[in-house]
Amino acid sequence: MSEPVLSVDHLTIKLPAGADRPYAVEDVSFDLKRGEILCIVGESGSGKSMSAHALMGLLPEGVAPVAGKILYAGVDLLTLSETDLRDMRGRKIAMVFQEPMAALNPLMRVEDQIAEVFEAHGLHTPQERRTRAVKLLEEVGIPDPPKAAKAFPFQMSGGQRQRVVIAMALALEPEVLIADEPTTALDVTTQAQILHLIRALQRRRGMSVMFITHDFGVVAEIADRVAVMQSGQVVETGTATAVLGAPQHAYTRKLLAAIPKLAAGQGRRATKASPLLQVSGLNKTFRTSHGLFGRSERVVRAIDQVNLTLFEGETLGIVGESGSGKSTLGRCLVRLIEPDTGTVTLAGVDMAHLKGEALRAARKTIQMIFQDPYASLNPRMTVGRIIADGPIAHGVPKAEALAKAAELLSLVGLDSSALARYPHEFSGGQRQRIGIARALALEPRVIIADEAVSALDVSIQAQVLDLLADLKQRLNLSLVFITHDLRVAATICDRIIVMQKGRIVEMGETHDIFTRPQQDYTRLLLDAIPGRSMDEAAVAAAAR
Repeated sequence: MSEPVLSVDHLTIKLPAGADRPYAVEDVSFDLKRGEILCIVGESGSGKSMSAHALMGLLPEGVAPVAGKILYAGVDLLTLSETDLRDMRGRKIAMVFQEPMAALNPLMRVEDQIAEVFEAHGLHTPQERRTRAVKLLEEVGIPDPPKAAKAFPFQMSGGQRQRVVIAMALALEPEVLIADEPTTALDVTTQAQILHLIRALQRRRGMSVMFITHDFGVVAEIADRVAVMQSGQVVETGTATAVLGAPQHAYTRKLLAAIPKLAAGQGRRATKASPLLQVSGLNKTFRTSHGLFGRSERVVRAIDQVNLTLFEGETLGIVGESGSGKSTLGRCLVRLIEPDTGTVTLAGVDMAHLKGEALRAARKTIQMIFQDPYASLNPRMTVGRIIADGPIAHGVPKAEALAKAAELLSLVGLDSSALARYPHEFSGGQRQRIGIARALALEPRVIIADEAVSALDVSIQAQVLDLLADLKQRLNLSLVFITHDLRVAATICDRIIVMQKGRIVEMGETHDIFTRPQQDYTRLLLDAIPGRSMDEAAVAAAAR
């Protein structure tokens, strides 16, 4: 490998007073070599994104480098003025952010946002900017680039929006591309496409890429070298083959051990008890009221003739890409969304046609854990109130409900002192445990977990999956587990349903789905899982 194009040398970044530690990054050093993809991997709070933002001069207010250097072409970027930094961004070093909707202006057409990159640097005429915008959209693989250039971000899918952000980052032909968790919010097939795109662009343009991620599957798929970060420090570096195959640091081994294994579900066989939840002929169609900008009305069949059965004590997985209808199905089951037609029979009661007090009473038996532990908890309520409010609404005395909330916190591994605290005082994993406690407060028979671990780091994810499996056994729960992560599905599910465009295309026991998929779409999802080579190596090692 050639000489470094960028070097981080003993970098220390100080956090504001009152933070849980003094430094976001402490004495960190690593090199990005010319023409390579370096993956910086670690959990939330490890300092990986702070390091990347320091390279771009984009640290938040109150956070500042206090020691070290960041050298690019012999120049310390930490010494540049804001004017020089602005000129460097995009031209020499560009960045792709995690959430494309936050990085794009929802009120501007795509071509105008790409053209704005050229305009900010005083390059080209207005017509040349638009022409180059279309060519960039073509390079990143967006269908019908001239039409896409005229679209607004909300008219595009998540994968297309991320391609637009990549096009903007490539506009000025930078030498270094920083990609900060660019695939975290994407489903498995879209993630595979973006990873392939970044690798192809890197090779075609000869760029150096710094890829920030918490997903070792992504590391196995794309990295040449790896730097592992923990609590603001680099604890291990090496080639991807060495770090993944023979990790030297205990923290690296811990992260690798926490990755859900595809082989986990291959020995599981579902035990058929009596049916608890039965869904028959369920349909849900969404319509835009009048269309936008003169377009005709759009009709989306989110749920199309869905039939399924959940057995007593079973975990039923629902997998598919974004837009497959899996989350809409989950919300229909708990009546957060009203189905158009069909029945949802829970313990002999048709939930789909209940109203008023009868529906409110029946909802005790089926509860939901939501994807985002930050958005699903009321920030103005104490944890005790959050958990106890459901039982109180169903007539349980307040003192009894709060006592039960304390028991539930202990059950999910939190101290009863959390009752008087607020959600913002807890980590993401702790908030998800609070969400689980809230779902258990009404003593349900069925829990719908909608992407309940997708926002969590791999080690926290493993803890929550273990917790759900334990609670299922201890409380005799049945779970509907909605996820786009097939590794997670393999870990926890007894049976799996595969959804595409609102319809169930395949269902079966976890073992059979992963070893003998019958449908091309299921095989496509399985083939797109990042880091399949890690699982194949693990299976081969076990066989030896």
